[in-house]
Amino acid sequence: MDLKKIFGTVLTLLGIGGLIYTAILFANDSGTTKMLMVYGILGAIFFFSGVGLVRKA
Repeated sequence: MDLKKIFGTVLTLLGIGGLIYTAILFANDSGTTKMLMVYGILGAIFFFSGVGLVRKA
């Protein structure tokens, strides 16, 4: 198995999880603005870097 594909898949799944968690917090009005920004930005970074790794591998 290619290590880049495995790591890219893990990063992509973590990114999707982070973005979904941000959406849930936003929909429930239970998160502060700072917390939503941090989770959203980290989720987006993980997602796009994971997709980039899978695409290059």
